[in-house]
Amino acid sequence: QVQLVESGGGLVQPGGSLRLSCAASGSIFSIHAMGWYRQAPGKQRELVADITDGGVPSYVDSVKGRFTISRDGAKNTVYLQMNSLKPEDTAVYYCVLHAVHNFWGQGTQVTVSS
Repeated sequence: QVQLVESGGGLVQPGGSLRLSCAASGSIFSIHAMGWYRQAPGKQRELVADITDGGVPSYVDSVKGRFTISRDGAKNTVYLQMNSLKPEDTAVYYCVLHAVHNFWGQGTQVTVSS
């Protein structure tokens, strides 16, 4: 079984920064990509960013230029550096690992508020 443990969420003022981390452990084979989704209250879960096993990132338009996804393959860990945060970035952020099956983390709350 695969486990994903997220950390780094919290409360930050608009314009601030946070760094999310997600460490995967367990029987991990043939990782295609890792990424981050988010879900705000009353909204559908959306893809924020992902990165392929080869290191190619992609982002939703609303975070381009502000968020950076990176990955440490040796540690099976993915990071999301979030800068210039806005109130509309407030959501629960979920880590996902795409392999033969998809595995999800438990989520970490990010709140952007003054």
